Amino acid sequence: MGAQITKEKEVKEEETELQQLEKTDGTSFPGSNYQCANGKEWMSTLPLDKIKVRDLVWPGTHDSATNEIGIPFISRPFARCQKLSIYNQLVLGARVLDIRIQQDKLICHGPLTSYPVADVLTDVKQFLSETTSEFVILEIRTEFSWKDPPNFDQWLVEQLGDYLIPQDVSTFDKTFQQLLPQTRLFCVWKPNTASNNPPAGSQLWNSDYLLDNWIDTDLPFTKFNSNLNYLAQQAPNDTRNYFYRVENTATPQISGPVLCVFPVTERIRPFARLFITETFKRGIADRLQIFVEDFVQADFIDACVGLNVARYAPSQLLLDSQSETTKQEAASSSSS
Repeated sequence: MGAQITKEKEVKEEETELQQLEKTDGTSFPGSNYQCANGKEWMSTLPLDKIKVRDLVWPGTHDSATNEIGIPFISRPFARCQKLSIYNQLVLGARVLDIRIQQDKLICHGPLTSYPVADVLTDVKQFLSETTSEFVILEIRTEFSWKDPPNFDQWLVEQLGDYLIPQDVSTFDKTFQQLLPQTRLFCVWKPNTASNNPPAGSQLWNSDYLLDNWIDTDLPFTKFNSNLNYLAQQAPNDTRNYFYRVENTATPQISGPVLCVFPVTERIRPFARLFITETFKRGIADRLQIFVEDFVQADFIDACVGLNVARYAPSQLLLDSQSETTKQEAASSSSS
């Protein structure tokens, strides 16, 4: 009991530190006022003939396929990290998916299992078939102590077919327009057995091309600072040949008083905009590339998309601002 009381005190102190930092530094960054009108097709509004793959800020989700994990009201609150289906996450605007599987091709989170990974692929393919200029990074990994599904790499290639962007380091220097119209899916396969890693030149990308520095903590300011410090150690996006992910998440701990995912990750989730602001303050915004959260919401998508719009389509921000002013003036006139 004493340890849990101490942990609860640490959590409160760290939440207060984040709140104080937000009061001091604010949450303003280029594009921070942007509201995405169409999350399903936000990439198509950007000048894809000018943006290289390495330069985009990709919003994504953590433990993406856990919306139906576990037993409702029993084990689910301890393992679910998303409420939306994969398809609905993509429609909302997420473009990076984190999928965990086991040997029977079932979604898992630790020892718990859920629906077949084939359902994820169906959602991804449906989304890609309904859009023309949207790209997705699909990471699939064998989690926990599970074994890799037999011949899983071959199965993935068969399922995803012509959508796949082949593993080629030169792709990072290509514009998105150069990859269109068909190849719009980076599929990263991370097996537990090293011999199952996709070889160079494969249709699938291996673990060398999607890196992160995840730390297992329920302390929000500790995680926040860790994310910033590890990001600062990365080379700028325009010089490195791998995707780098930052996870705006906190993880329940046995030593803590709260074991359900939502209230724990909620300690850090509201500070995503503060994190982006801090990357600019520290001069490392050019390293931010993949940014993900639990229980993804539209405001998180708006923040990431707004940053892209500010960098590559600033005139769009001006038009949106003028449109909003016009709406406010019209509303004011009608009320008077």
